[in-house]
Amino acid sequence: MGYQVAPFKVGPDFIDPGHHGKITGKTSFNLDSWMLSKEYNTKLFIEKTKESDIAVIEGVMGLFDGYDALTETGSTAQMAKWLGLPVVLVINAGGMARSAAAIVKGFEEFDSDLKIAGVIFSKTGSIRHYEYLKKSVEQNCKTKCLGFMPKNENVIMPERHLGLVTADEFDINSKFLLSLVSMVEDHIDMPSLINSLDSFKMDSFKLDTFKSVKNNKPIKKEPDIFVRSQNYTATIAVARDKAFCFYYQDNLDILRKFGAKIIEFSPLNGEKLPKDIDGIYLGGGYPEVFARQLSENRTLLCEIKKESKAGMPIYGECGGFMSLCNKLYAPNATDETLEYSMSECFNFSVKMSKRLRSLGYREITFKEDCIIGKKGEKARGHEFHYSSLINFGENPDDNFGENSENNVHNIYKVTSRAGQNISLQGFKVANTLGSYLHIHFGSNENCARQFVESCKKYRDIQ
Repeated sequence: MGYQVAPFKVGPDFIDPGHHGKITGKTSFNLDSWMLSKEYNTKLFIEKTKESDIAVIEGVMGLFDGYDALTETGSTAQMAKWLGLPVVLVINAGGMARSAAAIVKGFEEFDSDLKIAGVIFSKTGSIRHYEYLKKSVEQNCKTKCLGFMPKNENVIMPERHLGLVTADEFDINSKFLLSLVSMVEDHIDMPSLINSLDSFKMDSFKLDTFKSVKNNKPIKKEPDIFVRSQNYTATIAVARDKAFCFYYQDNLDILRKFGAKIIEFSPLNGEKLPKDIDGIYLGGGYPEVFARQLSENRTLLCEIKKESKAGMPIYGECGGFMSLCNKLYAPNATDETLEYSMSECFNFSVKMSKRLRSLGYREITFKEDCIIGKKGEKARGHEFHYSSLINFGENPDDNFGENSENNVHNIYKVTSRAGQNISLQGFKVANTLGSYLHIHFGSNENCARQFVESCKKYRDIQ
């Protein structure tokens, strides 16, 4: 339709934003009411919609599902109200008819402060099926029926243990995209939905901050939260490919804000470390899926170990952390578990499991100074993995390996969203830090500032 679309995702998910980016041609940003403050979410939304006509936010779980059964905290509904945005309900109508009205009416009445723009039914069997649904809703509810998405096995996206296959691996080719576009054009009243959006005013914001879909009014410039430093003070190599693809774009932007020059490289494609770097950032992803290819890049793995021993700041999250360990035990195509050598910065190994090992929001307190924080500072993030550490000592919480050869320390004190102590560790050896935790630097920008400062300090002493 010619609109520039700004995509967003509620919650800590990395995979869905990747697909958003492929479709819209714009980076998709995460909005999160636990890791990030209301002010941060609001400023991020304002800033990232400046050059677009429409913002589309994908929710998380059910509309009202959040941290507990009693409050809206952490839910899509809370984010919609924070930003003053209307909600489109998407209801799986498989095997359903008149009951659809009861569901829609329940959502209408559950929270009267929420603005519902309409409902779209998915997995419908036919146009006649949709007509049953529509008549039932129109007779009993105030919500407008916007259309439906018929059941179509050809547009089901493949999944694996952490969710959908990533955008780097799944090719949304022109044929697939055309199928999706045709389904929407044929069965959903998008013009009606779009034309209704101007009736929803964003009361908590200045109205001239936003561009009108209809008249394309000029946008008033607001101060950016990601203003880049005019001078680079440190260069950080960021692993970026199919094996290392879980990054919050905010994290990279905030690093740049404090003077980092980001150079991406691909461990999976056999690349070495970029020249003249002052630090390394290894994000999460799927190293276990590409373990053989990664282990064959011995030159890179030896370089990382050498730089770790030399004191270069190296930060690894989840999949990146796994690549910093000795060995990675992962199944091959025939489900046989094989051993793959990694960079050996940490003197313990990782083994994949068929079941989820840990999932949830986490808050950390740094127990000592490190490359991304000062003692006593806090940061927030989330944990989600199917692997676990093996042969890493009896009591990892008690400064594991303090007297061992490589002097590894656990420097994180970790609590869950509810404040319960969690056994998650943050391992430090020299200036190498690794953990299963994905930290959002928007929860504490000093993490990014400290990382850049650590890299600059390392560069200055070389």
